[in-house]
Amino acid sequence: MKLTLPVNPPVEPMLAKLASAIPAGEDFIYEPKWDGFRAMVFKDKDQLFIQSRDLKPLGRYFPEIEEPLKKQLPERCVLDGELVIATDDRLDFDALQLRLHPAASRVAMLAAEKPCAYVAWDLLALGDEDLRARPQSERRSLLEKELANATPPIHVTPATRDRALAEDWFKRFEGAGLDGVMAKPMSLGYQPGRRAMWKIKHARTADVVLAGLRWFKGAKEKLVGSLLLGLYDEEDVLHHVGVTATFTREARAKLTEELAYLREGARETHPWKNWAEWQEQDFGEVEGELREGGHGPQRRPGGLSRWSRGKDLSWVPLRIERVLEVGYDHMQGARFRHPPKFKRWRPDKQPKDCRYDQLEVTPAFEIAKIFGRAS
Repeated sequence: MKLTLPVNPPVEPMLAKLASAIPAGEDFIYEPKWDGFRAMVFKDKDQLFIQSRDLKPLGRYFPEIEEPLKKQLPERCVLDGELVIATDDRLDFDALQLRLHPAASRVAMLAAEKPCAYVAWDLLALGDEDLRARPQSERRSLLEKELANATPPIHVTPATRDRALAEDWFKRFEGAGLDGVMAKPMSLGYQPGRRAMWKIKHARTADVVLAGLRWFKGAKEKLVGSLLLGLYDEEDVLHHVGVTATFTREARAKLTEELAYLREGARETHPWKNWAEWQEQDFGEVEGELREGGHGPQRRPGGLSRWSRGKDLSWVPLRIERVLEVGYDHMQGARFRHPPKFKRWRPDKQPKDCRYDQLEVTPAFEIAKIFGRAS
């Protein structure tokens, strides 16, 4: 595909750096932070190219969005935005991940079951003009003008200069699965590959069970790579909820020695004691075996899937005796959306105290209301 736009792919997207609070001042435009797949759209008349954050083609995984983009976007333009899927009025990142499948028939089936939407937030080129040097405020105005008549599944992200409203979004929109708030200086030009914006994400802590470990690549029995974490549900079933791996090399070596005693006899009594069997099975899209009640399928580590082929998912079970505190932003279903960060050991806590009910639950907020604001 040969495009003749003033800005042609590949283009590195502009990135954001993490802030602990929403910055104040008159020079900011605030937007919700969507939890989807970053997608830059290049349209040159009847040609369309969708680029992922890592500069790869993305369109083949979301065929249902191409025709709406061709019909509703300006004849020649470049947009930055996000592909999202909503399930039950909440963003569904798992549904997005399922789309990254090699079989076109599988992608087509999923597209029919759960079609995606595109949320635009920046305009990089229009017609023959490269807009990247223009300030954020001008690009936003042009985006709103050019997509004023957009209809679902195409949306323009909400934006405000009112910090109080941004604070309100930060609290309420999480119930719809959004990730936080973005803050963009109004005078900001588009800077590919640079962390020139600000992202403000939710910060929480949780006490979790230490259930196992994985070795650092190439350093088996010498360096701990990551710690496997668990939480109990209301039926006292232990679920694998994620891993923490933010350690220095020195700390990894120390953990290897410190946790050695927990390996003794762990496999015989472990809640996931037939872990070796599970590693040889293919659980498809869900790790674990179905069971009634609680948090649905019991989540366990090591199950192979189409996303993990070729990766070493072997892990070492540890006796369920120790508790640690981790920092996290939000949950994705029954697990941490992003790898949580180790904060400290909690010798004062018992593993059975590490339950889902300790986690803050944000009331649901209909995604349609946010899209309504956008239009």
